Amino acid sequence: MQTTAILVDDEPLVLDHLGRKLRRLWSELDILGEAHSGSEALAMIRELQPDIVFLDIHMPGLSGLDVAAAVSPTCQIVFVTAFDHYALEAFDRAAVDYLLKPVSDRRLVRTITKLKRDKGPVLADVQLLLQQMGESNKPNYLVWLRAGLDDVTELLSVDEVVFFRAEQKYTSVFTADKEHLIRMSLKDLEARLDPGAFWRVHRSLIVRVDQIAVAKRDIRGRYTLFLRQRPESLRCSRAYGHLFKHM
Repeated sequence: MQTTAILVDDEPLVLDHLGRKLRRLWSELDILGEAHSGSEALAMIRELQPDIVFLDIHMPGLSGLDVAAAVSPTCQIVFVTAFDHYALEAFDRAAVDYLLKPVSDRRLVRTITKLKRDKGPVLADVQLLLQQMGESNKPNYLVWLRAGLDDVTELLSVDEVVFFRAEQKYTSVFTADKEHLIRMSLKDLEARLDPGAFWRVHRSLIVRVDQIAVAKRDIRGRYTLFLRQRPESLRCSRAYGHLFKHM
């Protein structure tokens, strides 16, 4: 019998991101639907009776913890949240697992393996969760960006960003196919980005390291960066040239 699930999060982009990962890593899983609030999730769970619910915690109205307390114990709960301080309450809800956003493929595969193995809801693996909470004590780098300057805003995953460019009072954010504006200076961004994933290469540019296809050095020792998913080439200042000497 095919395993069924619903996904619950108040951020559509997060839902889309998780759904795509699950469909790729667990093709046999039948995702019955998506809910954007706790009350909508509870109604959907009662109607569709899924085997598994991937459930955000911090939502307007009913929280994910409220939803988990109200559903049948035969339903397996996987909490997916940006906050680690709900972990002990998650234990009380007999969660199968507790995932911290952003969820990596490797971590999600471990959850899928556990869900396939377990026949019913069990208490989350204490050692794994404590390890996960310990990891969360590392610097709290940016995971999501809110882009847009007017009434309409868009939630962007930092993983989608190719590079940032300073634009006077704002910063342009370039993804593979779009350009967005955010109300954050490049200096503030640099302080909140993972330095292992993003490098400052110019006073007005920060680039995602794994998006650099080629770093070409000219006769004056300056580097021009060619990107994997954007047509632009970026000029690297001499002050940052040392970053590319061993590439």
